Parts: sequence; C-alpha cells; structure tokens
Amino acid sequence: MSGTLENSPVKPPILHRVSGKAPHPHRPKKDQAMTPVKTLARLALTALVALATPPAAIAQDSGRLRLEITDAVIEPMPIAVPQFIAESAGASDMAARISQVVVDDLIGTGLFRQIPSDAFISQVTAFSSPVQYADWKAINAQALITGAVSTDANGLINVKFRLYDVFAGQELGDGLQFAGTQEGWRRMAHKVADAVYNRITGEGGYFDSRVVYVAEAGPKDQRQKRLGIMDYDGANVQYLTDSSAIVLAPRFSPTGDRILYTSYETGFPRIYVLDVASVGRRALPIPDGDMAFSPRFGPDGNTVVFSLTQGGNTDLWRMTVDGASPVRLTNAPSIETAPSFSPDGSRIVIESDRSGTPQLYVMDANGGEATRISFGQGRYGTPVWSPRGDLIAFTKQNKGRFHIGVMRVDGSEERLLTASFLDEGPTWSPNGRVIMFTRETQGAGGEARLYSVDSTGRNLKPVSTGGAASDPAWGPLQK
Repeated sequence: MSGTLENSPVKPPILHRVSGKAPHPHRPKKDQAMTPVKTLARLALTALVALATPPAAIAQDSGRLRLEITDAVIEPMPIAVPQFIAESAGASDMAARISQVVVDDLIGTGLFRQIPSDAFISQVTAFSSPVQYADWKAINAQALITGAVSTDANGLINVKFRLYDVFAGQELGDGLQFAGTQEGWRRMAHKVADAVYNRITGEGGYFDSRVVYVAEAGPKDQRQKRLGIMDYDGANVQYLTDSSAIVLAPRFSPTGDRILYTSYETGFPRIYVLDVASVGRRALPIPDGDMAFSPRFGPDGNTVVFSLTQGGNTDLWRMTVDGASPVRLTNAPSIETAPSFSPDGSRIVIESDRSGTPQLYVMDANGGEATRISFGQGRYGTPVWSPRGDLIAFTKQNKGRFHIGVMRVDGSEERLLTASFLDEGPTWSPNGRVIMFTRETQGAGGEARLYSVDSTGRNLKPVSTGGAASDPAWGPLQK
C-alpha cells in the first residue's frame, strides 16, 4: 500500500542440523539413535564436512553417477523421488510439501527429469526399507531420492533423506537429517535439494538462498517501488521498505545480513545500509548536494564501493560500511559506475564511457589505470563478477535489442545468453551457475519481471514474484 510501511523484522526460521548421517537401513539399530540437536552455527560447519567428499567419490572414471554440466545441450537425468514417508501422526501433509519442493528445485535447474510415480514398480513404504535396485533400473531411474519427515510434541520437524545411484547399486554419500520449526520447512527442503545437487553435479547448490529486489506497482509513468526479499524461487515474500520513495539497486552483503540500496527520498540519490533482521537502516555519510548511487559490498563485508557525482562529474569512491576512510578511486571527466568486486577483492569491474560509449573496464581495487575488456559492437553496462571468479556477466545494447551476456575476465569468449526489448541487471546465484535479471515488456502496458537463465544460455524461465519486479540481487547460501 502506497505510503504505508508494511514491513516487520525479517527473522529467519530456526533450523538445526541433527546429525551428519541419517540412520542407515542396513546397519544395526544401535547406529540409528539420534544425536542431540546441534546449534545453527554447528550446522554450517558439519554440513560442509558431510558434503565435501561426494564429488570425488562419484567422478565418471569411477563408474559412479555424475552429471557433467557443459555448454552443450544436455539430456536431463531421469530421477525418482517417491513422496517422503510420514513417520509420525500428522506429518503426511508436511512430507508431501517437502517432497514437492525438493522435486521443484531439482527439475527447475533443467538438469533433471522426474519419473512419474505411476511408473514406479517398487513402492517405498518405510525409510529403512532395502532398495530394490532392479525395479528402479527397469524404469531407467538413474538416481533415487528417499526421505522421511516426523514431528515432535514441541512442534519441531525432522527431515532425513538418502540418495542412491541406481545403476551402481549403492548409496551416494551419507544421509543427512535436519530439524527445525514448522516455519523452516521450505529451508529444510531446499537443503535436501542442495545436497543432492552437490553430490550429482559436483557443484555447490543455490536453493537455500534469498533474493532482494525492487517490487513495482502502478502505471508505468507513476510506478511505485519498494524493496522486497524472497526465497530464490519467489516464495516467502516480505517487504523491507514502503513505496513512498523510489528505491533502486539493492545489493546483499557477503553474509546476507545487510543490504545496500539507493533511495530518492530526499530528492537526491542517497545510499542506505539496511539490516535484514531488524529492518533498521542508516544513510552513508555523503556531503549535501552530492549524489551517491550504485553501491556494492566488497568480499570482506566491510568495504563499500559506489558512484559519487560532485560538480557534474561521476567517479568511483570507496569507504567502510560505517562511513569511515573515504577514498577516491577514479578521477576522470567520464562517468564511472556499476562497480563489482572480484571474489578475492583485488580487482573491480566497472562501466565507463571514457571511450565515448559505455564499455567495461577492469581496475585494481585500490584505484589506478583501468583496462578495457569489452570490444564488441554496442554498449555494455551493469557488469557483475561471478562468485567463481571466471566470468563477468553484463547487459549489452545493440541494434535496438538488449541482451544478458557473459565473458571471461579478460574480455574473451563473449557469449550472449538472452535477447529482448529490454533485458538488464544480471546477478549471479551463489554457485555461479545461474543468472537472474530484469526483463521488461514493450508498450504503455509493459512491466518489468524477473527471469533466470543458466550461464550456458539454457533454461531461460520467469521467476515468480506475484507482480512486477526489477533489480534482483542474489544473496549467499543461508547458514
């Protein structure tokens, strides 16, 4: 509602790791006892330990299941995901919902194909039941995911799963268990999907992550904008600001607990730092009359780089997130904007019109000479360095069309992934595999929507936001 603050403190659901392994169906019962619930901080550490070994164990030369992702079009891997077993009274509905989110996550990548349940020969009736590999082979399931869900008297949910390589006739890695509140059920499903994705592809997952964006409403010439935050798939939308002032370009901190964004509430663009949990905010200290915009966190979470316009000249500046130690990084008559750090923080890719048209340049994070890396036809802008460090995503305008593209950090191997009336503002998933961006339709009734595409150019699809949306920024995996 225009002018009304509809936000409230954004509190993540409580989620705990219960143990590194789910009880194995073929081991003695003494190994099946649950260990005490660990804290959320412990979850982050132990999950990494549990998931670190499977990629090496399932390499192709070992004959075990592995999906290699290349630039070529691949045939989706057929997988079977029977509905998770309800191990306590009243858990059936939750088990069905969690199973569906796991499937939606995996199928949504374009890398997997779900085998319909009516094709199943075997029926999974208990989590401890032995796997009938021959039955799953007969329907060409290459991977099988089984799981179980239970609830306790305190309302906590326990989710456990196992992943099987059907044709090798063995389990892929150890099972995992998660426990959390009912509000955290989707996160537990995303964590299951992340673990499965990691073990089959060898890449980190991205499902248990969030996106901050600009939610839009109203006619095109009087568009109202406010910051929204949601799960990567568009669920659990919450609003962080009202729509009384135009807001632009939100950017997550590396830990996902803070957001930088630009607001016009004073009449001039100003940069604000917003705490996601409390929704409290403060402005970066910028001299009155100057315009500050296009902010980005450094990998250390303490550094902010941004554009500052003084006396009609726009240059890049750096300061701490507390507003201390301002440093001017460029000093030129051209417009320098849209900075993005390399993952190690040593370099910055920027957009500059110093050559006459907007192009991409890479420079040292402490300033100095910038090297041009874009040399194709058209204009380039909004560069973003991949979390892997190997690619830079960008917006390109050429011959009346807009594109999202990627190139190597030296400007080589440029590839355009999309084309439309207006595609702009790419942002990377935490694992550097998927790019989300804004696509706006033409005409007076046109509106902005969020889309995603694989970095190879496959699997272009809309992202559900429940309304017009723009300026997405993908956050890190949640802990």
